Amino acid sequence: MSKTIRIGTRDSELALWQAKTVQSQLEHLGYHTELVPVKSTGDLVLDKPLYELGITGIFTRTLDIAMLNHDIDIAVHSLKDVPTVLPKGIVQAAVLKRGNVNDTLVFKKNEEFLSAKDATIATGSLRRKAQWLNRYPTHTIEDLRGNVNSRLQKLNDNEHWNGAIFAAAGIGRIGIRPDESINLDWMIPAPAQGAIMITALEDDDFSKNACAELNHEETEICTTIERTFLNRLEGGCTAPIGALAKIKNEEVHFKGVLLSKDGSKKIEVTRVEKLGKHEDMAVFSADYIIERGGKRLMDDIKYSNNPVNVFSTKSLTEDQRLLFHQKVVAKSDDFIKISPNRIRPQLLKSRIENVIITSKNAVEALVTNYSATELQFKNIYCVGRRTKKLIEHKIGKVKHVEKNAQKLAEYLTEYIDGTEVTYFCSDIRLDALPTILTQNHIQVNEIEAYQTKFDGHKVEASVEAVMFYSPSTVQSFTQKNDAEVIAFCIGETTAKEAKKHFSDVRVAKVPTVESVIELVNEHYI
Repeated sequence: MSKTIRIGTRDSELALWQAKTVQSQLEHLGYHTELVPVKSTGDLVLDKPLYELGITGIFTRTLDIAMLNHDIDIAVHSLKDVPTVLPKGIVQAAVLKRGNVNDTLVFKKNEEFLSAKDATIATGSLRRKAQWLNRYPTHTIEDLRGNVNSRLQKLNDNEHWNGAIFAAAGIGRIGIRPDESINLDWMIPAPAQGAIMITALEDDDFSKNACAELNHEETEICTTIERTFLNRLEGGCTAPIGALAKIKNEEVHFKGVLLSKDGSKKIEVTRVEKLGKHEDMAVFSADYIIERGGKRLMDDIKYSNNPVNVFSTKSLTEDQRLLFHQKVVAKSDDFIKISPNRIRPQLLKSRIENVIITSKNAVEALVTNYSATELQFKNIYCVGRRTKKLIEHKIGKVKHVEKNAQKLAEYLTEYIDGTEVTYFCSDIRLDALPTILTQNHIQVNEIEAYQTKFDGHKVEASVEAVMFYSPSTVQSFTQKNDAEVIAFCIGETTAKEAKKHFSDVRVAKVPTVESVIELVNEHYI
């Protein structure tokens, strides 16, 4: 045992405490050791949240390089900070017995703010932020970086913060846990939180064998499950992923969670397996989450720091969002709000011979006012196959459908039964259909079924393409935005309005949202 084992560590108080713990245990076994403090990138970059730095292993990279350069023999880490895949040539040598796994809320004065609508909590962890906002969606989260001591000081100095979240093991190990603190038992900790890990060079048998004597098997089993779960989800140590495995009565109990960055979406999993038959539980649990929308959540997190380049003026479904090419960072919102009007009963007293419906919004307005049996329409003419499908599901059979209002008007001038139609429309309907019918001596009785309200807002400067679905979405967008963008349009009528404002206007092959997405993808491939 004549070789001196050089122990690499960060130079924060907590990191040094952990390294000295390893040093003490090794020296108790008769090994000679030396501490080698190294400052890491994670300690040096304090001007932005950890999850925005864009790399994993931020607290371990400097020590990895020092080890590969043979400046140190082993490195001591908080295991939750270590990437799930170690650099080539470096291996896990031991995991010490785990400490407190919980997250802890340190607060000022009292906990009354927890029941308040407005409160401010500080944390630099995306996982803690997401879980807190999932439980307290009206609260505000402020970024908090630095070592444990400096974070506690920042909390004390900031009069606007109600509290801050810490790892219980961290503030407990160095004896600075305030009395004004509570463990957050409901918050699922980071994978391997509370555990200390030792790494060594793969070909350094002396150091590996020495550290193996410190290994705690139960902690190793549990943290391996948690880190395998994390790896399967393709999440770095900064993703909003929580995982905790415990061994009780010869059973492994596991719970995991994945959240969106803002905490609005959460997917959880729990599983229990007999000890010794637990090998697949991490993969099973991760796949369970992936199959329930986890892949999309991880993609959102992965690309969330990339600027938005495409904006949809209509909210997209999860399935539609999955259709975008990986180069597309899309955001969506409804730039048009619909408000159904009350349709007077006397307008529907007698059976209406010919009815025109040009949008799904008109269908919804009708069925909001009346049941299908009350809507006695003999002939229904409509625009769009999706509108047709909705009408036949909620009202009755459609006699004829066209892809736009002008073509429907042209059809009716030739084939309508009678000389009168009832048109259920919006307050800002286009003129083409009623004008063509009137010119051809067909009386048009307009009933304002709903109101269309512009609800647009200023989009990010990075947006270079916008998806439009009606002339009113174009009008709503241009009320708040004057930048030149590529206009991807659902149909010719929408494109006609877009051409008044944009030089590059493209029209989908068929009038569906999916076809507009396909058009966008063609541009970015």
